[in-house]
Amino acid sequence: MRDARGFSLLEVLVATTVLTASLAALAQLFTIATRANSSAMATTCATVLAQEKMEQLRSLTWGFDTLGLPLTDTSTDLTAASERGTGGTGLSPSPPNTLSRDIEGYVDYLDTFGRVLDRGPAPPEGAVYIRRWSVEPLPTNPGNTIVIQVLVTRRRTRGTADTAAGLRRQPDEAHVISVKTRKAS
Repeated sequence: MRDARGFSLLEVLVATTVLTASLAALAQLFTIATRANSSAMATTCATVLAQEKMEQLRSLTWGFDTLGLPLTDTSTDLTAASERGTGGTGLSPSPPNTLSRDIEGYVDYLDTFGRVLDRGPAPPEGAVYIRRWSVEPLPTNPGNTIVIQVLVTRRRTRGTADTAAGLRRQPDEAHVISVKTRKAS
């Protein structure tokens, strides 16, 4: 027998092919992980922004006065960068389809860092997120219970997400729903 020292050309080619295939699969894995990470970050930001608006809405007055009469905040402006006591819609019932289109008094626009930008009929330059909310009386107890919904989307066309059958949450979006009932003060 001959004394074999080293590798044959065939062994080197096989090893190189296995290494190349492994590196290609690893590169795909990194790409998928990067996309998933980016999507998770966008969803987290949207969820935080939705929860922030929900807390603002839930903090508005919705109860009874000392005589037992209903008391509702219908004037606080939540669309401004800093909450204003007048000039807004507060907890007034929202028009139909408030979550699927921009309706003044029920929408604000935010930048990458979640800062509220100027309001208006269309998203201003620099808007990354669109935050819409609705306030609807609960059909079974409309005088004392409201359903509050907040939807935060990226500034893009939602396609078929807004249908006659209802609203669908898309990836990178947040949809938060809460119920508020009048309580005696």
